[in-house]
Amino acid sequence: MAENEAEGAATEAAEGAAPKNKLKLIIMAVGVLAILGGGAATWFFFFRGDAEHHAEAAPPPKPPTFVDVPDMMVNLAGAPGERVQYLRLKIVLELKEEKQIEAIKPTMPRVTDLFQTYVRELRPADLNGSAGIFRLKEELTRRVNAAVAPIQVSAVLFKEVVVQ
Repeated sequence: MAENEAEGAATEAAEGAAPKNKLKLIIMAVGVLAILGGGAATWFFFFRGDAEHHAEAAPPPKPPTFVDVPDMMVNLAGAPGERVQYLRLKIVLELKEEKQIEAIKPTMPRVTDLFQTYVRELRPADLNGSAGIFRLKEELTRRVNAAVAPIQVSAVLFKEVVVQ
């Protein structure tokens, strides 16, 4: 019986040691996987993108060109008997390419005429706040693009807007 007890104790000791060894093995495997995963994530987020950016160096975009529109001073529409108010504008047209400047120069009198006829119909209340100036800019951009049809003007920029 003593032999059976000795064998039982040895078997229990071996079985008790086996779970501790399995637990150590699992912890080591998880640690190794975490280190490998962290290294892969570091490479993916930090080093992989640099190689692509150096290989595909795009040329810098061309700076826009600008064309001055002759200064305008017009009286604003008002009710009879009200004080006459004037609007003075200094406008610049933004173009994508420099070669478009020569194509726009011959149409500049038409652009000035379109701007003058539109601005003369405005009331002082139409220009109140930044929303009024934004609407004026959008409408002038639409009108200039209609006047110089094949050429596209990117934006109408204000150098000066004065309501007196």
